[in-house]
Amino acid sequence: MAYKHFEFIEKHAWSLGIATAIMVSLGGLAEITPLFIEANKLQPTADMKPYDPLRLAGRDVYVREGCYLCHTQMVRTLRFETQRYGAYSTASESAYDRPHQWGSKRTGPDLARVGGKYSDDWQRVHLLDPREVVPESNMPSYRWLALSLVDGQDVQARMRVLRKLGDPYTDEDIKSAPKAVAGRTELDALVAYLQGLGVDNVPKPAAPASAASGAGGKS
Repeated sequence: MAYKHFEFIEKHAWSLGIATAIMVSLGGLAEITPLFIEANKLQPTADMKPYDPLRLAGRDVYVREGCYLCHTQMVRTLRFETQRYGAYSTASESAYDRPHQWGSKRTGPDLARVGGKYSDDWQRVHLLDPREVVPESNMPSYRWLALSLVDGQDVQARMRVLRKLGDPYTDEDIKSAPKAVAGRTELDALVAYLQGLGVDNVPKPAAPASAASGAGGKS
């Protein structure tokens, strides 16, 4: 009986196609569903805050200009990476990133810990004329960012959408967004974003259990 079913499938290409599609779909669901569930469980640590208006605008400029194509924001657990870039990345760092900037292909250096490594002025010069500070750089200049003002209404609209997706923006945060970015250029925003990477949104390590118990055991 089973042989006749197999014979039917072998002799009719359309039935083989349907059976293949069903099996591939089931296999795909078995692999993707657990990952999707785990991704939705990801929560930021208690001391992490969503991007302020200026840094949010800078993040969007970073994505729009395709900076992620050459720079990742994921320090892997390999020794040569942690020695160069610093502490390895954790998933909770990207809880407020949509889309996340993880990856391993680097034309330029990883930027996960670049915040505070250079001054604001260095970052500005580097974005306007990369070879002024790094002669061997093949990075293009982004001079137009200094001429384009941040749209406060657009930032405000983005914050409303992000709140629906789970970012804890308050009514006051959203209301004050246009004022917070008034008169600021996209260059200002991008520098602010870069200067916060690895500084503002890195979860603090938990206190050692022995220290916590020792503090609580004394009267």
